[in-house]
Amino acid sequence: MTLTLLGAGCGEDIELGEASYSADARRVGCAPGTRTGRAGIVNDQSTPDGIKYNVRTPSNYDPTLAHPLLMVYAPARRTRMSSERFTNLTREATRAGFVVVYADHRRLPPSAIIELGTIPRLVVQEWCIDEERIFLTGHSDGGTVAMGLAFISGTKDMPAAIAPSAVGINKRDLSERHCPDPISVMVMHSAKDRLFPGYGVESIEWWAACNRCDLKIKDPMDNGCVAYRGCANGVRTLYCEGDRSHPKWPGLNSAILEFFMRSGRS
Repeated sequence: MTLTLLGAGCGEDIELGEASYSADARRVGCAPGTRTGRAGIVNDQSTPDGIKYNVRTPSNYDPTLAHPLLMVYAPARRTRMSSERFTNLTREATRAGFVVVYADHRRLPPSAIIELGTIPRLVVQEWCIDEERIFLTGHSDGGTVAMGLAFISGTKDMPAAIAPSAVGINKRDLSERHCPDPISVMVMHSAKDRLFPGYGVESIEWWAACNRCDLKIKDPMDNGCVAYRGCANGVRTLYCEGDRSHPKWPGLNSAILEFFMRSGRS
């Protein structure tokens, strides 16, 4: 079941899914009255640094039940609204029980990545979120933010899993970084990406090594991705190679959500 609402200020319909809460046995709760974030479509939230973001909840959002959080970071020059249209994640994700957040793009010096990383913590203060299930995704610059937050000191302990797409981080960039603790990672990249050619392969190889996976054996999956075997702590390490041009979202929404629903901090 779904509920269609008009997003104030968006000028278009946004469809929210109705979550089946009884299907989630891992839920931890929030005391009544402790989380005052509104249900449904909430626009024009802002960080102290002025970064705007929008929040989407299941249509039947219950503020006493802790939800997984899906944080979506925007590609270059895209707003939170256009990023929502670009990824088309809202209906399917809210139906799966996620609270979904879309942030405006910011240019990417390290300080901007850290500022964008404050948004999930702000959302946790107002909406009932399971802090062991905070998940990050994004495309191009947004993918760079999602990946960067998983290894930068001060934020690397926040996400339970990441699914960056068309990321602008390569082997040279990663060679300067220390591995975080093992974390589930799903890297999506196109073989036809001309802006960041080969970056997806280079980044997933770094993550697979950090996750202490078997680097020689990868299992093909039905969705076209491959999975590394034997990763530490039971984390999943996936690489999904597409054939779209760099500006295109990979269109693996069901696979992304399934990946996140099977991930979480122990």
